[in-house]
Amino acid sequence: MRVEEQQLKSFLLDSNIITKGEFEKAQEKAIKEKKELEEILVSDDYISEKELGKLKAYILGIPFINLENKKIDPEILKIIPEPIARSNNIIAFRKNKNKLEVAMIDPKDLETIDFIKKKAGLKILPRLTTVESIKNILRQYEETLKAEFGKIIEDKASEVKILKEEGKKEKKAEELEEIAEEVPIIKIVDTLLKHAILQRASDVHIEPQEKELLVRYRIDGVLRDAMTLPKKITSGIVARIKILSDLKLDEHRLPQDGRFKIEGQDYKYSVRVSILPVANGEKVVMRLLPENIETFSLEQLGLRGEALENIQRAIKEPTGMILVTGPTGSGKTTTLYTILDILNTPQVNISTTEDPIEYQVPRINQTQVKPDIGLTFAEGLRSLVRQDPDILMVGEIRDAETASLAVNAALTGHLLLSTLHTTNAAGTVTRLIDIGVEPFLISSTLNVIIAQRLVRRLCSSKKGYNLDKDEVKNLSKYIDVGKTEKMFREEGIINRNQNLKDVEFYKPVDSEDCQGGYKGRIGIYEVLPVTETIKEMISSKKDSDKIQKQAIKEGMKTMVEDGFIKAARGITSIEEVLRVIME
Repeated sequence: MRVEEQQLKSFLLDSNIITKGEFEKAQEKAIKEKKELEEILVSDDYISEKELGKLKAYILGIPFINLENKKIDPEILKIIPEPIARSNNIIAFRKNKNKLEVAMIDPKDLETIDFIKKKAGLKILPRLTTVESIKNILRQYEETLKAEFGKIIEDKASEVKILKEEGKKEKKAEELEEIAEEVPIIKIVDTLLKHAILQRASDVHIEPQEKELLVRYRIDGVLRDAMTLPKKITSGIVARIKILSDLKLDEHRLPQDGRFKIEGQDYKYSVRVSILPVANGEKVVMRLLPENIETFSLEQLGLRGEALENIQRAIKEPTGMILVTGPTGSGKTTTLYTILDILNTPQVNISTTEDPIEYQVPRINQTQVKPDIGLTFAEGLRSLVRQDPDILMVGEIRDAETASLAVNAALTGHLLLSTLHTTNAAGTVTRLIDIGVEPFLISSTLNVIIAQRLVRRLCSSKKGYNLDKDEVKNLSKYIDVGKTEKMFREEGIINRNQNLKDVEFYKPVDSEDCQGGYKGRIGIYEVLPVTETIKEMISSKKDSDKIQKQAIKEGMKTMVEDGFIKAARGITSIEEVLRVIME
């Protein structure tokens, strides 16, 4: 809810929260960045969101309530349905006889208040709250839904009729279609997908076991058991997913791939499906790709300092290659899309060839690779260069033909982005040479190499600790302790009289709203700019170890070092950094 700027200014100045100069500076920034003044005041730490909420409540004469750490009774929460609560930022938090207290961002939203009053048949008492309070309670809706969805799946599974026992004679397509159209089966698959989305899963694994059907979710890069279902519903679930993906119902011997879309009130996903024959039936893996994905900045991905500056310099170059490396699931595609989002202006033509198109981006011309009809990465790239592009993205450089075309595109006035599978940044050069690219062409076109992994973020419930002598000795297998201490001093983590044992690291703490003590992921990086020295080493065919050592000598931080800095800052844990590096 808005408060007049002049009113807000008077109260802030009278309370000595902010000076006149600071207020005017915040006003100018709000105008320049086209943001609300209140947003700038909070983001630039002039005032906390909670204190601003209290101040606004005082100005408007409305009670303020802070729900950031409150647990609401599910029965009271249900008085306002989750979609209405989410879209109108309104939460029911206390009921007394015929009175219902509701927390709102805008307590003067009379239309919503009147709607709730009629629906609940209660007198509504509005209270002003913070955005964080609303987010906290919306998460509680999700917890309730998770439990409800699990119950729905169990109940519906018991309703499915057994037409024929599993493992007997294979069912015909017509019979499978009949099973797939059963209401309980439809409900199970729909609920399973909603449940996975609520759990923030990136992949759903449906695995037939000898006596049951195991469902697992990949959350923050780690597979977790989600539920077990009766074996009897296996063929129905697989058939339902095949129908949604437009696959052959009666094909059980060969792998099949397809995709479909699901859409809810506040989500839209493209689901990529892979079905593979296994010993006990057919295993299904569904990759959930959000279509309304939020865009990130390079800083939000986890890039910082000199590494960030090297990438920013490279993307300003009109020609050359930017390569991102790492194993499957290390966030390479997200990094490329983030760079493309920065480059995506009306002045340039951006074209991509991908397999698959994971996210659709406005103003970017994206082509799906289809090897079965001859549209490979190489063929797609060959066609794209005739489309008058300024910037090209190739999903992956896999073979000599694609590599040769990519290098030629970079040589002939294009900026080209792509990915490779290598363990570190310097290994990219060796990989390109192995594929068949001439070293002098690599040194002429390569601008920067980004190697990365994804580590899980620690939740706020984390527990601090210091390393003992034995732990420091054990870590010396993975890091140079002296160099790491020097790096920590440069970063301001420790002072010159302190050492590694004085650094406070953190361990995950399992909590009700943070399973396993981690939530979300962030990248750890090593960014290798191709300097004149590195170019000479590439041209003279130096091995990757020597190139890596030279890059470190010139100031490159390795992925392990970047990970340890993030661990020392409490973003992740040492165990998590070592886990992804050792994989």
